[in-house]
Amino acid sequence: MSKAQLDPNRPSEALPTIGILGAGKVGTVLARLLIGSGYRVLISGSGAPSKIDLIIDVLVPGATTGTSAEVAAAADVVILALPLGKALPLGARETLPLDELRGKLVIDAMNYWWEIDGVRDDLNDPTVATSELVQRLLSDSHVVKAFNHMGYHDLDEGPRPTGAPGRRGIGIAGDDDADLAAAAALVDAAGFDPVRVGTLHESFLLQPGSELFGANFPADEVRAAAARFPRTERGLELAAQRAENDRTVPADTVRV
Repeated sequence: MSKAQLDPNRPSEALPTIGILGAGKVGTVLARLLIGSGYRVLISGSGAPSKIDLIIDVLVPGATTGTSAEVAAAADVVILALPLGKALPLGARETLPLDELRGKLVIDAMNYWWEIDGVRDDLNDPTVATSELVQRLLSDSHVVKAFNHMGYHDLDEGPRPTGAPGRRGIGIAGDDDADLAAAAALVDAAGFDPVRVGTLHESFLLQPGSELFGANFPADEVRAAAARFPRTERGLELAAQRAENDRTVPADTVRV
């Protein structure tokens, strides 16, 4: 059980409760930033809450720990800050509390690293962005890509107030305006300018191998990099691979 009782039926408050699945560097940085902006933050690790209680007490004072299911059930918005290979099949159903995530906004802050996730053709498919795979798995949730392309050290050191000169931008991608607006509010609360860069399919431009991945740009430079992505080496490579796939897949094949 968690350090504090997590109550999924508690009354709504002015700010949504944020659940973070993943107590690594990105997860703990985001937890600190959002707590600093007044949000209630719940966080889970890969096992029993007792395994991370001391770490969270030191790194994220004010956060509450729980199991993944407890955190997802009690949160209004959930951020996925896990190794992508654990979050997607085959092991996904043991890692993600699918029932508790139903109907909720889920922020995908994950990236594919073959050194950690292993060589996975499904996670390196040029025709499907990894956030699209997350949305397929979480078919009853609302997935937005955000917080994945900036290094954790820049996330930790870069927050500035809204309107501050030189404020850095974070790209967000999704398929629904309301979901994007809710994600943008969290990005702003964390200390960055939210920049809409496209749909979940277009979130390729936030993944490893793109100009924006690892970038620490002001918002206008994030927009410019997103606009030129189709003409970059990576953008052209993906377009060519998709075109080749379209030529080799029979016309009567149904894609899922």
